[in-house]
Amino acid sequence: MSKEATPSRLNLLAFGRPEIRVLHFTWIAFFISFYVWFNHAPLLKMIQQSLGLSPQEVKTLLILNVALTIPARIVIGMLVDRFGPRQVYSLLLMLGGAVSIAFAMAQDFVQLAILRFLLGFIGAGFVIGIRMISEWFPARTVGLAEGIYGGWGNFGSAAAAMTLPSIALLFGGDDGWRWAIATSGLIAILYGATYFFIVSNTPKGSTYFKPKRTGALEVTSPRDFWLLLLMKAPLVLALGVLGWKLGPSNLGILPRWAEWTVYLVLIGLYLWQAWHIWEINRHVFREEVPELHRYDFRQVVALDIAYFATFGSELAVVSMLPLFFANTFDLSSVTAGLLASGYAFMNLVARPTGGLLSDRFGRRGTMMILLGGLSLGYFGMSFINSSTWLPLAVGLTMLCSFFVQSGEGAVFAMVPLIKRRLTGQIAGQVGAYGNVGAVTFLTVLSFVSPQTFFLVIGGAGVLALIATWFFLKEPEGHMAEVLPDGTVELIDVK
Repeated sequence: MSKEATPSRLNLLAFGRPEIRVLHFTWIAFFISFYVWFNHAPLLKMIQQSLGLSPQEVKTLLILNVALTIPARIVIGMLVDRFGPRQVYSLLLMLGGAVSIAFAMAQDFVQLAILRFLLGFIGAGFVIGIRMISEWFPARTVGLAEGIYGGWGNFGSAAAAMTLPSIALLFGGDDGWRWAIATSGLIAILYGATYFFIVSNTPKGSTYFKPKRTGALEVTSPRDFWLLLLMKAPLVLALGVLGWKLGPSNLGILPRWAEWTVYLVLIGLYLWQAWHIWEINRHVFREEVPELHRYDFRQVVALDIAYFATFGSELAVVSMLPLFFANTFDLSSVTAGLLASGYAFMNLVARPTGGLLSDRFGRRGTMMILLGGLSLGYFGMSFINSSTWLPLAVGLTMLCSFFVQSGEGAVFAMVPLIKRRLTGQIAGQVGAYGNVGAVTFLTVLSFVSPQTFFLVIGGAGVLALIATWFFLKEPEGHMAEVLPDGTVELIDVK
């Protein structure tokens, strides 16, 4: 791991330093994945008019876009720890780009729904970069580096909102949105192929730590075993909510037999996961794990809930905000997209700031302050309506998003400091909870007004603050990792 960068010396223009080059190449990969993942949001009004979609069908596309990312982040986390971020990121971008081009060719709602659901897999790209950055930066700067990666990467959704409507208008006609979305897919394919050749997984001479076993996250105590089983349940339940939403009792897209098939498959998936968790971790019931190798899984629980409120709300709000501004203030798609992009635009400053504050002033206290600001921000947004002064609405949205995205930076400043060789899997689980939050909040939105939707998110922020208070601990000392030759390396987490 590179030891050169310190908080005061993290010079983003120092391209001669290999860790800085890797940081730039990796945030660009994440930027493109977000650009593709949310390429539909600013074009929803055009897509709706072109294919004659109902308001409920539009809301369903929003939910479908974030649903598959839940299991995808778990799977990608395991693949990254096993095969390395360079290989996995390249493949993900190329496959995601191909699905995006297919989405641009869809002719009806069913095709749109299936392809939007599949495209959610590209949302797992974030997890890959978390492991890559943690390999190249030491603990004293990893929060800032992860924040820069996440902030500039998340800006992809703002860039999509600012550019894709104009690209669509440039091509003109009912098919303008198709050209815009296909263009974003082509960019992902080209960069995915490029990324494979311009980065490496670790600095020269460094060891890439891999899990002792693959298939499930390792835990180090019987209590944590049962807690891991409990925390896997919401990942499956969120997909069950999607099946119920598409079933005959709601949208009627799935027949009753298909809805129950979804439930049975999800139950089978959970039992399959539970079996693998048992296979990987049953040794903790027979013998005590040496203290040197233990970690407290409650730390992961706190980060899960915090990311549920932070990134989950960002995904939900980014998905609905352009349409919300267009309908509330009677704006065009281009104008609404530009104004709504202010929410995601804050990523450029906010997420690195969250990581930097976490590096400088402590992980736990920083996160609690930012979660409190998130809750107050969403409570404020719940008062936005058609009589609100538009600049005030935009300013309040950007202020709220600062706390949301700074909170995300603080969460992933902590993730690499729990257990290095499990970073991909921990990042996968924490990241998946962000998508659980998005599915939850967007499902709530399909039943209530946007104002109530914002209030619900504010309440989730309070819950996350409480979980952080009770479960999250400030990192102390070192974490231990076993090298391939059996010796132990102590990695500084301060």
